[in-house]
Amino acid sequence: MSTERLSDVIESFGEDERPVLTVDEMLERFDSRAFGAVLLVCGLLNCLPLPPGSSTILSLPILLLAPQIAWGADVPWLPRSIAARPLRRDSLRGLFRKLTPVVRRLEVVTRPRLRILFGPVGERLIGVVCTLLALVLVLPIPLGNLAPGATVAVLAMALLQRDGLLALLGYLMAAVSVGLLALSAGVVTAAVQRLLHMIPGLF
Repeated sequence: MSTERLSDVIESFGEDERPVLTVDEMLERFDSRAFGAVLLVCGLLNCLPLPPGSSTILSLPILLLAPQIAWGADVPWLPRSIAARPLRRDSLRGLFRKLTPVVRRLEVVTRPRLRILFGPVGERLIGVVCTLLALVLVLPIPLGNLAPGATVAVLAMALLQRDGLLALLGYLMAAVSVGLLALSAGVVTAAVQRLLHMIPGLF
């Protein structure tokens, strides 16, 4: 198991001079922390102001890996088409630079506690919750990626650090995310219905 800090690994992705980076290389560098680390990175990236549709792409690794956590898998698996796809490092350097200080701060404030929440059932529960959040991230909802992305990142960090207090915060954030999504859906539905009824002769 690697003793290198996760933040240092993420920082190294941006500092490497090689022109491309693959998801496979990231998984190899993350070593035994691959599950939590990829969920953390993808979750945090979903919190950044990115072009429309980015959340759909960034949610795919979460959607593929989170169910594996729920199943109790020991080693992450991704299709070769995703794992070996080259990513232009120049387009990622800025993102890694933004992520590194955030992860460093999380490493400072988190620590192993309430480890009872990380038995086989506890870890699988995190996988289930992150899978559901990934399904929300896939949807092209304007600004709908912020709360679920942050929640995935918090739960991933809790898994990495075995921080039960952070896991409880993540579960609370997941409930709030679902509530906000339901509220937004209700508002949009009501607005559409009102607009339709304002158009004479349509119904």
